[in-house]
Parts: sequence; structure tokens; C-alpha cells
Amino acid sequence: MPVPIPRQRAVPAAEGGQAHAAPHDQAHAAPHDTAAPAHDTTGAGNGSGNGSGLSLLVIEDDPAGSLGVPELLDPAGKPVRIRTARNLTEAERLLTDDVHCILLDLALTAPGGAEADDDELVVLKHVLRLAPRHAVLALTGDGDAERGAEAVRVGAQDYLFRDELDARLLSRAIRYAVERKRSDAAQRQLTESRLHAQENARLERGLLPTPLLEGSPLRFAARYRPGRSRALLGGDFYDTVRTPDGSVHVMIGDVCGHGPDEAALGVELRIAWRALTFAGLCGDELLSTLQKVLEHERADDEIFATLCTVDIAPDGRRAGLCLAGHPSPLIAREGRLADLLPYEDSGPALGLLPRARWPRKQVELGGKWSLMLYTDGLIEGRIGQGNQRLGQEGMVEMVRRQIAEGLQGDELLEAAVNEVRDLNGGDLTDDVAVLLLDRAPGGR
Repeated sequence: MPVPIPRQRAVPAAEGGQAHAAPHDQAHAAPHDTAAPAHDTTGAGNGSGNGSGLSLLVIEDDPAGSLGVPELLDPAGKPVRIRTARNLTEAERLLTDDVHCILLDLALTAPGGAEADDDELVVLKHVLRLAPRHAVLALTGDGDAERGAEAVRVGAQDYLFRDELDARLLSRAIRYAVERKRSDAAQRQLTESRLHAQENARLERGLLPTPLLEGSPLRFAARYRPGRSRALLGGDFYDTVRTPDGSVHVMIGDVCGHGPDEAALGVELRIAWRALTFAGLCGDELLSTLQKVLEHERADDEIFATLCTVDIAPDGRRAGLCLAGHPSPLIAREGRLADLLPYEDSGPALGLLPRARWPRKQVELGGKWSLMLYTDGLIEGRIGQGNQRLGQEGMVEMVRRQIAEGLQGDELLEAAVNEVRDLNGGDLTDDVAVLLLDRAPGGR
């Protein structure tokens, strides 16, 4: 349908990038598009002005052609391309990605032959469903502000009076509508991202373990820092439970890799360990079963996991230690320097050898002690600017010094993790999990 261009009085250029009015001697009628459409590489309806200019789709079916749409210039001085559609079917065909804004006459005949007045905004609602990413301007009769305001409440970006349409007003309204639509879309995406992040955070918090130590005199502390940015859960995993016979079982492990798949596999191994431990399995039998779980659940045959398990006797003075490619725990006994538990004859990481064995070594803990389990993220951080790593020896010396300064429990773990981070010169790239079990006879 041709766009009738009425004679327009000359409108001075508006400051701040507002459009010029077209001189009346340049007015002309055109078919559906007054300028050849250009593909908008930035996405539909975003009005980014990437060099292709703005496009306006006019939807109106006034047979008298009384709706006059003046020639418009965008802020860059390029003509605003104008397309017209007599009905919604035609509008759907013309609604391509390079259209930035829709000017909808609310008096348009509704689909099915019913008048729009039967439901004053039925046509607008249809257009909003048809073009959810495009800015929409509602055009209403002179003085019908109530209907225009209702159109905005339904979803239009703004409304205009038909009798007040001129180049300056329409140009400003188009730019406002496009920017408001883009702002609304950005705000909606931000809100959705925040909700998604909150859901992930709740999920990851729920997947972190709750130690089951009711009735045990041992004190428990833990620190966990995933290597993934903005994550709460990484490939490291740990757990601690007390079984009915009074024994306390503690485990810490590390799935190779840092992504969400590795984190999910770590959770599966932790849950499997807890179930198998309550079922009475320990040592080689337990680790062999965990290896089968890993082999069935891992996404790639190259995935493996290291593991350390400690089973503390009911009297708290002895323990059974199993290492599957994992660093040996550190123990601090009363009157003695902190040192590593024996790590000879340890077995391979889970998932490397199909018929591996994991010897269970008996160790003496003593009467009063602190036992620290950790993942390799604690010892593989750099020292200074070079490539030297902290290593187990450096960690032992660090913890000895911190214990000598009187640190224990949560304070000791916090100080250890923070110092390792500072030595590394910033955040560690690997996941870090550290546990501490304390036995102090006569205390709580």
C-alpha cells in the first residue's frame, strides 16, 4: 500500500540528533518499502544503528489514506525506511529482522473480521505475540489518552495521537521506543541471569555435604574454594560420617578437570562413598566399588579421580588409611611437629587401572591430635614469580608455623588457604578443599 505523504511544514533540525522534516517538494508515494531493506547483523529490533539505518513497519488499513507518515531521518541523517501493511497477515510477511519499530493503528480491523473495538487491544496483543523483540508504537485517535495508556500497560513502548503526527514527534518516538525496548530486553536478560545464578547457587549449596558426626567428640572444620569463576562447586569432594559402632570415617577426593561435569561426578562419588560406608565397606573393597561407579558415570575414559579415606577407630587413637593417587594427610600430635602420615604402598587413582588394589595402612594417631586432609589445589600454587610450586614440604612448613602461632580449627584452615593464595599472587586456578578433624580428650 502506498504511504500517503502530506505536505509538511519545514521543521528545523532538532538538537541532540533529532530528525529533519522532509521538504514537501520531495514527497512521493512508494510501494511497501520506501528504501531497500538491509540486513541488521545485530539482531531483530535492537536499533543499534550499525550503518543500515532504522526501519519502520506501519500497520494500518484506512482506505481513505488519511494516515500521513512523513519522511524521516535517523540520527545519522539516513532516511528511515518505511513499510506498510494493510492487515496482520501482510505485516507478518513484512516483519523481517531489519525492522526496528512497528507503528500500529489501534483502529485496525481485528483478525477474523471482528472489529478491534470488541476487544480494544486485541490487534495490539496479536502484534506483540507476533513481534516479541520489536519496539511497538500504538497510534490512537485524538484525545484518546486512556486507550493509549492501556496500550502501554499491555506492552507497547509508547503511544501517539493520529492527528498530531509529524516528523519531529514521530522521529523522537521511534528512537525512544527502540531504546526502551532494548533497555527492557537487557533488564529482562539481567533478571533471568540473576535468577539462574541464584538457582545454581541453591543447587550447589545443596550438593555440598553436611558432616554426620553426632555423638562424636571430634571437631570438624572445612574450607572449599572452586577454581571455576563464580562457581560454588568444583571437582573436589569430601565427606565425614560416624557409623553406629562409633567409628568416624572421613574422605576427600579430586576429579580431574574443573567443569560442571567433573563437579557432578564428584558429587556422585561422594554420595556413593557415604552409602557404601554405612553399608560397612572400607579399604580396598570400598575403593574398588567406587572405581566401578566412576567408570560407569564418567563422560570420557580419560577421566580419573584421586581419593584419600581415613577410618578412625571408636577410641580415636588409631586409624586405617587408604590413598588412591592422593596426597597423604598431615597430622599434628601433641608435643610433636606436624608431619605427613605414611604414604608408602599407596594405590593408583580411581579409573586408571581396571584391576588395581588399594592397601589399607594402620596408623597410630595418639591421644590428642589434629588431622588435615586436602586436595592438590593447596600444594600446587606457585611461589612468587617463578615456576616453583609450594609442594607438600612447603605446606608442612607453613602449617607448622601457623600452629606455632596458636592457630587451630577454622582459623588455621582460613589462614592456610589465604596464605597459599597470596603466595600464588592471586586466585588459584585449581579447586581447593581442606578438612580438619581435631581430637582433644576432656574437651567437647
